[in-house]
Amino acid sequence: MMLRLATFSLLILYPIAWFAPLMRAGFLPIFGLSEISVITGLQSLWKSDVFLALVVTIFALFAPYIKTIGTALIQWNLLDARVQPALNILGKLAMADIFLIALYITLAKGISYATIETAWGLYLFTLCILASILLGYLTERQSKSSDAPV
Repeated sequence: MMLRLATFSLLILYPIAWFAPLMRAGFLPIFGLSEISVITGLQSLWKSDVFLALVVTIFALFAPYIKTIGTALIQWNLLDARVQPALNILGKLAMADIFLIALYITLAKGISYATIETAWGLYLFTLCILASILLGYLTERQSKSSDAPV
């Protein structure tokens, strides 16, 4: 029951994390900082690089949400548990997005004229991805133990 509740909470937390500020960025601190979220970042990316925007949209939005929905369906016995390894791959693809964000922040901090501050949304988004991976693992273990012969 706790796994189901935790998985359901991720379905609510993901959209919050997508709109939450990941970072504040600006040109020198005296000019103020703009908040950047997954959604605002994607909006900007769609204007400049459609292919990269498509890849990031898949990693940041679709992969983690589809994985979470699939995990919930397995937990409610509405989807065969043999699908779990494929869902785990989706979770790892979503983790690649966190790596890219961290890489961008590290690179931008190396530029002396730019100011980057991480915001609470980055931690929420990271928590959602890691929780999704953990819930997938626990769901897979639980389904394997319930399939074991008695």
